[in-house]
Amino acid sequence: MTARQDDPSARLQALWRGVEQGAFAQVQAAAMAWQAQGDAPPALDLLLAAVAQEAGLWTRATDLYRGLAQREGTLQAPARMGWAAALSAQGDAEGAEGVLQELLQRQPDHYIAHLRLGELRAARGVGYEALGSYYAAIVHAQRQGRWLSEDSTAPALRERVGKAMAAVDGGRRDLFLGLLQPLRRDYGADALDRVERGLLAYLGLLPAQYANPLQRPTFFHVPDVPAAAYPPLQLFPWLQELEQATAAIRAEMLATREHAGAYAPFLGAPVDRLPPGLLAGDRGSPAWDAYFFYRHGQRDVAHAQQCADTAAALERTPLVRIRAHAPEICFSVLAPGTHILPHRGVTNTRLTVHLPLLVHGDCALRAGGQLHAWQEGRAMVFDDTFEHEAWNRSDRPRVILLMDTWNPHLQPVEREAVTRLVEGIGDFNAQVA
Repeated sequence: MTARQDDPSARLQALWRGVEQGAFAQVQAAAMAWQAQGDAPPALDLLLAAVAQEAGLWTRATDLYRGLAQREGTLQAPARMGWAAALSAQGDAEGAEGVLQELLQRQPDHYIAHLRLGELRAARGVGYEALGSYYAAIVHAQRQGRWLSEDSTAPALRERVGKAMAAVDGGRRDLFLGLLQPLRRDYGADALDRVERGLLAYLGLLPAQYANPLQRPTFFHVPDVPAAAYPPLQLFPWLQELEQATAAIRAEMLATREHAGAYAPFLGAPVDRLPPGLLAGDRGSPAWDAYFFYRHGQRDVAHAQQCADTAAALERTPLVRIRAHAPEICFSVLAPGTHILPHRGVTNTRLTVHLPLLVHGDCALRAGGQLHAWQEGRAMVFDDTFEHEAWNRSDRPRVILLMDTWNPHLQPVEREAVTRLVEGIGDFNAQVA
């Protein structure tokens, strides 16, 4: 534990090596002597806090950590974890949670802090918050390649991680099934059977069952729902009234095209800031833009006022209304030469509707391997859980009114169940964002 006395950095490193070797009494004596000389760096308090913690001197450790935080303004993650441990050992769970929450504000992906926060909350009996912390710990760890197997989990953490995973598996199941309890009481278990089996598959507790092998939703699938890439249009009798409004809707769309700033990238960012595999183009930069009437369930009042006839026509349709998720409705503009590359949608509980407004030349959609060429004023419906792609190979923009609608094979009680689940899952998952 010797080091040059005129080199503070080397001297501090030697003391830390002593801590790692368990020579706490020697480290304590050397550190106190250094402090007595009057030239010790502030970082020495961090070492002394660690020594006090190892010795079970929790109050001293806490005082040292608190003093460091006051002087430095912030603490690195290991120090905050140590501070939280010292507070917890003194029985100050609320204080420990506060220290961990401050750490997570700065490092939201610190999965060990999430894990410890979950343990503290579980001990206090706040189940929902504990479940959220455990889930955040698992998600962030696995994003970083940890906790995917026994080999990717540190031996000292395996038991704790196993308990967290078991808590998440059981807790999410109970939480989400609990959202459906009022419907189960009022309508009976059979009415919710398909949705509940879909939920258990989402949670990984049942194998997913697809009515068509080409279906692969990325989020939530209700089993035993008839599936077709292009469902028969007679299932959507309200489309006829929407088609009759095509001329008025097209006129309002053309007026919006005079104000380019009213349109935004459909995918949320320009193509040069998107991950690969979403858009391609054969004549310059591809572009997929949108004039939103609803985005993530939020109505754009200004756009609705600007396009009053369109907005009125939309409100006469059976819109999917799920807080923070649906409806999703816009004028969708595909620039010349743009290709929306093959992808799949999130759920078979809703279907996608197109009302073509401007179509020129070679513009088409392929879903489930079947080609569909848009025709102006002729609405079409497809299931986007089938792999699909679209392109505009003409020299002018292609514009459609794009919207979603409930899958007509779902019963009203199932639609309500899906609404409650999607909102509840969204609220829960927001804790990890």
